[in-house]
Amino acid sequence: MESYGFWSLVPPLIAIVLAIWTRQVYISLLSGIWLGWMVLSGWDPIRGSLDTIEALVDVFKDAGSTRTIMFSALVGAIIIFIQRSGGVQAFIDYLDKKLTTDRAGDQTKKVQWLAMLTGIVVFVESSVSVLTVGTLFRPVFDRLKISREKLAYIADSSSAPVCILIPFNAWGAFIMGLLLVLGYDAPFSILMKSIIYNFYPMLALAMVAYIIWTKRDFGPMKKAEARAAQGKILWEDAIPMVSEDLTSVDTKEGIKPKIINMVLPIGIMVMMMPVMLAYTGWHTTEEITGGVLDKLFHAIGQGSGSTSVLVSVILAIIVSGLSYRLQGIFKLNELVDLSIKGIAGLMPLALLMLMAFAINAVCKELHTGQYIADITQSWLSPGLVPFIAFITSAFIAFSTGTSWGTFGIMLAIAVPMAQSLGAHEIMTIAAVLGGGVFGDHCSPISDTTIIASMASATDHIDHVKTQLPYAIVTGVMTAVIYLVVGLV
Repeated sequence: MESYGFWSLVPPLIAIVLAIWTRQVYISLLSGIWLGWMVLSGWDPIRGSLDTIEALVDVFKDAGSTRTIMFSALVGAIIIFIQRSGGVQAFIDYLDKKLTTDRAGDQTKKVQWLAMLTGIVVFVESSVSVLTVGTLFRPVFDRLKISREKLAYIADSSSAPVCILIPFNAWGAFIMGLLLVLGYDAPFSILMKSIIYNFYPMLALAMVAYIIWTKRDFGPMKKAEARAAQGKILWEDAIPMVSEDLTSVDTKEGIKPKIINMVLPIGIMVMMMPVMLAYTGWHTTEEITGGVLDKLFHAIGQGSGSTSVLVSVILAIIVSGLSYRLQGIFKLNELVDLSIKGIAGLMPLALLMLMAFAINAVCKELHTGQYIADITQSWLSPGLVPFIAFITSAFIAFSTGTSWGTFGIMLAIAVPMAQSLGAHEIMTIAAVLGGGVFGDHCSPISDTTIIASMASATDHIDHVKTQLPYAIVTGVMTAVIYLVVGLV
């Protein structure tokens, strides 16, 4: 395996620095991808440029990436459906009524608690969780003069942490598959045991709860909240991640808002996730002994996450479309037009996802994660293994923008290392998983972070800047815990 040394780190770091400096995420990602292929081509500008174009095309060779990009675009149809059908307006009216009649306590706190609770309940898939929270609560947050950056933070920090703490989803399926490859006969049991040592997700949720309860915002978030309190939704130089067509909540004229028109599509999308995970993984249960529940958990653990989210959103579009047609809300041509309009509104997100996958691919070619992992191995002693595993995983996820890719790299390194050094295996697994989520929270090239910005209709870099201090404080606390527990 050819090593590119420090140069393997440069492309993703350049993309991250440029994104924060210029606020132009597309140009920054493309620059990082191009630089990566320049390194791989031996600094041949023609070959490097052609390979960059080919790399963007090659993203669609991977079925999982293609399905994820399709899902990201198709969600636009769901968003515009529930807005134009009066579903979102009915939800806003319901919350307004509850907040008006119940005057005890701070209304802004209650809405934020509800947003966090929604993110926790929708633990079946991180993208669905973030999209649900952002879409439903954005107009309510605007009305109560709570910043969209705060909404993006709540959505982002209550999605991946919950998905990894309640692993009956694609996250659990992926991790159990990795553990199975590493020789664990009961990967589900190992994953469940690791939860008590997975400190970062727990502390991340605790941080969200603390910020909501105390209202003690700090860093850029404090400035964003002060701006929102003055009625300014975004900063003047902000670049919202979605078009204005998907940020309005205008109900079609003459339609009575009904909350079922929001609950139906989102409910189908959420409930179909575990069903499709079980369906797509059921063929692996032939040799499983035990009852139906044993087979069901195994099937969910082996199911295809990308297939599940894509099928779920398509089914939600079809069923809700039929419901709106039967209610006389939309005619067939209106449903088609709205679907296309919604998809068009999320094309910037789909393009960003394409580039996020492309920079992840070039990092794989450069062996970025492997290089980071290799240079840290010499530091390790048994007591330091969980601590170093957490820090290394965080840096890999930050540099590559993918927690799942980090899991694939680091579990294969950290677990055998923990076994050979006599370190705590379960804690090491938890440290890798938590570190991946931490780095993902901090990275502006993370697909989950991008979706959080989109769902909340805020500027992506503003979301990264406001979330970063909270993630870093939580990450430092986690690192100290691993250090102390590992040594003691």
